[in-house]
Amino acid sequence: MTQAPAASRSSRRRHDREIIALAVPAFGALVAEPLFVMVDSAIVGHLGTPQLAGLGVAAALLMTAVSVFVFLAYATTAAVARRVGAGDLSSAIRQGMDGIWLALLLGIAVVAFMFPAAPWLVEVFGASGTAAPHAITYLRISSLGIPAMLVVMAATGVLRGLQDTRTPLYVAIGGFAANGALNLGLVYGAGLGIAGSAWGTVFAQAGMATAYLVVVIRGARRHDASLRPDPAGIRASAQAGMPLLVRTLSLRAVLLIATAVAARLGDTSIAAHQIILSLWSLTAFALDAIAIAGQAIIGRCLGAGDPAGARAACRRMVEWGIASGVGLGVLIVLARPVFIPLFTSDPTVKEALLPALLLVAVIQPIAGVVFVLDGVLMGAGDGPYLAGAMLVTLMVFTPVALLVPPLGGDLTMLWWAMTLMMAVRMATLWLRARSGRWVVTGATR
Repeated sequence: MTQAPAASRSSRRRHDREIIALAVPAFGALVAEPLFVMVDSAIVGHLGTPQLAGLGVAAALLMTAVSVFVFLAYATTAAVARRVGAGDLSSAIRQGMDGIWLALLLGIAVVAFMFPAAPWLVEVFGASGTAAPHAITYLRISSLGIPAMLVVMAATGVLRGLQDTRTPLYVAIGGFAANGALNLGLVYGAGLGIAGSAWGTVFAQAGMATAYLVVVIRGARRHDASLRPDPAGIRASAQAGMPLLVRTLSLRAVLLIATAVAARLGDTSIAAHQIILSLWSLTAFALDAIAIAGQAIIGRCLGAGDPAGARAACRRMVEWGIASGVGLGVLIVLARPVFIPLFTSDPTVKEALLPALLLVAVIQPIAGVVFVLDGVLMGAGDGPYLAGAMLVTLMVFTPVALLVPPLGGDLTMLWWAMTLMMAVRMATLWLRARSGRWVVTGATR
């Protein structure tokens, strides 16, 4: 009678150790990414307001272009982890190289579009006449680093699939330090202004990509895996990533619609909304770290032909997601007297912000379940379902959100619509997890 509970406790402790070992470094690497833009903003801000405004426009365009291809990391993690679970490290690294080659090809294509289109993109984004020249300069130069950025994404997915989240953390820290030093030296030391900031970012990203490639190439040589581009493998990587691209675009559409609705509610509402989104992004890093651990662990279990282990890991990670969500919600409530004044001293913005912020705190446990199950299904390679579920969520959210201004709603009502969006996501993901249809074992899905 006592053996089963003891075995269960042992299994939970084992999963806990794995989750912590993968999630903590992943969280550090995730937090390091937005610090690139923060450092650039701090350094360029001292050049003048037009330069900083130009950086803001260019950075938003650049990050949008790059974030669309986040499937390079997600799909590669799942595919590599399955082969690791199956004990075929050579095939795992070969699969990872296909993802890296795909990233390089996509990066070249994006540069070929963005470099000549920079003036048009900046104009469409609404940059002022004084900010536009700086935005064009930064966007054109920094776009040259996009291939390296996408290679970093894909290579990060390779290492996550190999159950290694420490190396991405070390590379992210090194890239962050190099970016800061290069920006200071080129902007002020070399007198290149905003162009120096863009070149510093390009060189830092190229250094990160090189570091990743050194690690992957060493692994390929150790396990006798080919490094040559394989057209069939690259096509397979692209096909696996397409559903996740649809999912990502649908999620971006939700956020864009929410921001557009907030803007229609007035300057006070959009200001408060942006503050809430900044906090939402910060909590997302913590929850996404658990999801990344889920991708790696679930993929490995299914590749090893261990459906029971995959289900047990899924249950434990959901518990982690709920507990983390509760903790983050409490932290938001307790920290609000410190957090809000950092962003605004306007009493009308604070008044609009507070009810919606408390709602965000309440739904953090739901967010925890959503992030975790998203990671579980990604790790299982269940991309088509994720794409369909996110499209359903978008179709439910859009009319509800667009009705907020005509009905005389405020920012809190908009965030009730966001709460509905998260509830729909949780329902669709929970139903899939309960069905067990994601549990497909083998080195490939």
